[in-house]
Amino acid sequence: MTMSEGYLPFHSDPKKPDYKAPDGAVDAHCHVFGPADQFPYAPERKYTPCDAGKDQLFALRDHLGFSRNVIVQASCHGKNNDALVDALVTAGDKARGIAFVGKEVTHEELKKMDDAGVRGVRFNFVKRLVDTTPWEDFLEIAEKIKPFGWHIVVYFEAPDLEGLKPLLAKFDTTIVVDHMGRPDVSKGVDSAEFASFVNLLADNPNIWTKVSCPERLTIDGPPYTDVIPFARKLVETFPDRVLWGTDWPHPNMSSHVPDDGQLVDVIPHIAPTDALQQKLLIDNPMRLYWER
Repeated sequence: MTMSEGYLPFHSDPKKPDYKAPDGAVDAHCHVFGPADQFPYAPERKYTPCDAGKDQLFALRDHLGFSRNVIVQASCHGKNNDALVDALVTAGDKARGIAFVGKEVTHEELKKMDDAGVRGVRFNFVKRLVDTTPWEDFLEIAEKIKPFGWHIVVYFEAPDLEGLKPLLAKFDTTIVVDHMGRPDVSKGVDSAEFASFVNLLADNPNIWTKVSCPERLTIDGPPYTDVIPFARKLVETFPDRVLWGTDWPHPNMSSHVPDDGQLVDVIPHIAPTDALQQKLLIDNPMRLYWER
């Protein structure tokens, strides 16, 4: 399987983090890709990644000093969640998952994924990654996952937030927003755009966010000091509704190949106290993904 032109494979030798995560820490946003000869990529995919399977993910988990993973189905595998389920079954209690499904998904299929450790579905609104889906489909899926107590993960970019607010208001479950809603950091942490996202969380206690992916949001590059104020504001304002993850293996990065050890070293800058780190890395993900 040939990668898409210009695709950057993940870092082959990430540093050992200077920051030591507390025992039980969770990487709450990462992926598995393939291997393609065992788990083929979706024909309708917008990109072809490098293989990045479960064994590599779990080795990285241990190298970074983490205990658990939340594995998120990525668009390159489409609605076939076999690679995700296989990784969850292998990991046992050390991993949970977020699936990607269509409105045609059956109760039996959802039950199988629930048994494997899936705890939610992801709705992707980033137009360059997925085709447009009618809102009615998302609402139908939301009804189907209710019996399992799953939550909804949403991925969008900051300019699209206003248009999505009416849909988000229709979901009567926990919603987790990926990557802080992808703010434009060049506008500053006090911008009206970011204030709109902060207000969304303030007005909706069911909405959480991942303070992840500084490597995608940065303008200045590592060590991502231009992104830190955004994440820190969310961690300090909503300490019980924030999650953190590596986003390994970092699909569709174009600016640079992020070092996952360096990403871990950002944590004490966005969660500067032991108490905030405990909530961000352990209490919040355990409550959302492991406690039923």
